[in-house]
Amino acid sequence: MLVAPEIVAGAVIVFGAVVVAVAIKEALDAYELRHLHPEEAGSSRGPKVTSREAEAQRKPKLKPEPAGQDRQPPVPPVPVNRTGRASCEPVPVPHAGKDARHNDCADKFPPNRYPGMDVLVGGVRFDALQVGLRKLWEIKTHQFDLYNDYVQDREIEKEIEQLDKERKAATACGYDFAIGVSTPAHKDALLQADQSLNVVVTGCKR
Repeated sequence: MLVAPEIVAGAVIVFGAVVVAVAIKEALDAYELRHLHPEEAGSSRGPKVTSREAEAQRKPKLKPEPAGQDRQPPVPPVPVNRTGRASCEPVPVPHAGKDARHNDCADKFPPNRYPGMDVLVGGVRFDALQVGLRKLWEIKTHQFDLYNDYVQDREIEKEIEQLDKERKAATACGYDFAIGVSTPAHKDALLQADQSLNVVVTGCKR
């Protein structure tokens, strides 16, 4: 059956209009989707951007804080009260060594305010605190004269380091400081190393 040309032409026009309308709707839908979800935009605009990256781009970047700014500053050490009872009041403690002759000399020669005891002052241990005086003692009773020259030198070096620490602690707490030795040779060796020391010959025997 033949169809009239005018009918065919009308059908083509109607069909074409429908196709164009469908194409326009699809284009509008795609445009709307791209604006609602920017991360789904086509590759023609460059690499895809994730939602987190898009959020980060919208937020202003803050300057990085200097390293260590989140830490608390160090607390300065508490100053020591040089006249406070907490550190300078003498505290009797048992003799550190078991050398009976050394301990006997420390108790009897100054004489010791606390017989049978050492004393802590300023965090440092002393052999004796003299009765009636603010004087702390370090007692040496070893047989220094019998050592050879090399051993004597090493012994004096070691003693000077110890005595310097003890004298500083005693002075800081308002005490005098004295060293008792058994022989004049030991006294002379100490004074040769440091003439400011107060060294006394006790005569205590080993």
